[in-house]
Amino acid sequence: MTTRRDFLKTATIASAGMTLGASRLNATAYRRLIGANERVNLACVGIGFQGGSIIKAFSKTGLANVVALCDVDMGAKHTQEIMAMFPEAPRFKDFRTMFDKMGNKIDAVCAGIPDFAHFPVVIHAMKEGKHIYVEKPMSRTFMESELMMEAARKYPKVVTQMGNQGHSEGNYFQFKAWKDAGIIKDVTAVTAHMNSSRRWHPWDSRIYKYLSPEPLPPGIDWDTWNMANQYHEFNEKYHYGNWRCWYDMGMGALGDWGAHIMDTVHQFLELGLPYEVNALMLKEHNDYFFPMSSTLEFRFAARKNMPALDITWYDGLDNIPAVPEGYGTLDIDPNIPPVAGGKLQPQKLNPGKIIYSKELTFKGGSHGSTLSIIPEAKAKEMESKLPDVPKSPSNHYANFLLSCQGKEKTRSPFEVAGPLSQVFCLGVIAQRLNAKLKFDPATKQFTNNPFATAMLTGLPPRTGWEEYYRI
Repeated sequence: MTTRRDFLKTATIASAGMTLGASRLNATAYRRLIGANERVNLACVGIGFQGGSIIKAFSKTGLANVVALCDVDMGAKHTQEIMAMFPEAPRFKDFRTMFDKMGNKIDAVCAGIPDFAHFPVVIHAMKEGKHIYVEKPMSRTFMESELMMEAARKYPKVVTQMGNQGHSEGNYFQFKAWKDAGIIKDVTAVTAHMNSSRRWHPWDSRIYKYLSPEPLPPGIDWDTWNMANQYHEFNEKYHYGNWRCWYDMGMGALGDWGAHIMDTVHQFLELGLPYEVNALMLKEHNDYFFPMSSTLEFRFAARKNMPALDITWYDGLDNIPAVPEGYGTLDIDPNIPPVAGGKLQPQKLNPGKIIYSKELTFKGGSHGSTLSIIPEAKAKEMESKLPDVPKSPSNHYANFLLSCQGKEKTRSPFEVAGPLSQVFCLGVIAQRLNAKLKFDPATKQFTNNPFATAMLTGLPPRTGWEEYYRI
């Protein structure tokens, strides 16, 4: 078992750009073999709200033993259900203490925690040879996703999975089959949209400073909640999921839903990173939390035999994109999960996408929702040409656990999910600066805005957390 002291001792000094240095993974962890009939010993960091949903989904597979529970607000109302489900699992408020005391009993870790908190937990787990499942997006900054991908290359026996659950469902297999069969080809434009209510829509965008501190509820380890991030005094509008709307903490609607909407387009059309990101429209832009509505344009260069492609992202209640003739009804898809902090609105569009190719137009939803060809007459014409689509052998959670056992390969590993998450990071920088930004995918730098380039890295970690950037 690697203790925190060992962790600090084995950390190497990073380069000036804070890239990953050479490191030796715990050999004992590498030698751990999970027998064919054994369950994966799973430690869970974040056990309320989405974290709780993840734990229940892992448990439902029958492939996991939940051996540890960790949450900075352990014992609060929203964590009680999971604590009752696993009363024998040891409980911790600090993930570092959990690793210190139980590292030799853990095979894998799931992290259902705020975007800004992903990075330290992921890196700590990987260094100790623990397989890691982390919610989307992978991180809050471009650099953190870059380091996670580098860690995945350095620790190749560690299984990684990002939690965009639809990436193991119908749309994943359909998109791949249709792309391989030449049904989806020559795509030049994608409209992606999520127009339901978000937590910040009722808030006052004339904000000119961070929120005033409020009394800290009993039992919360607020210092650990802040992780390596810039410290913010407690305010309820930072907690219980509200963190998602603050630039310092979350990734807004784009990071929240983009991973469920753009994922197959990004992977199977091999988009990589854009060469330009434009903030086309931002309503009630401010320096602290995300705009009430945003329209962002991502421009991707031609790749292999595929043409250049633009993705236009729309979010906000009053920012509904135009749809093509023959789009059909706007009914809510029951397969799309409810929106945290708001409700799907039947009179408006499903969260989803419209894909425009030179010959065909496709209508799609979010998560695992499959595509349809529009208009209906064209769909009927194409029906006999469509290939068979295989069924998913496992959902996203089982896929991770089976991969930990060496039986499958994850469908959203860091080498796939990392560049997608970085696309969102670039979009958030354009939102925050309200700017048109030119980006060089080769050097991974902005070419027209030095300040935007500095934002790729973000602020230095808080004192005591530097170790996670020196692996």
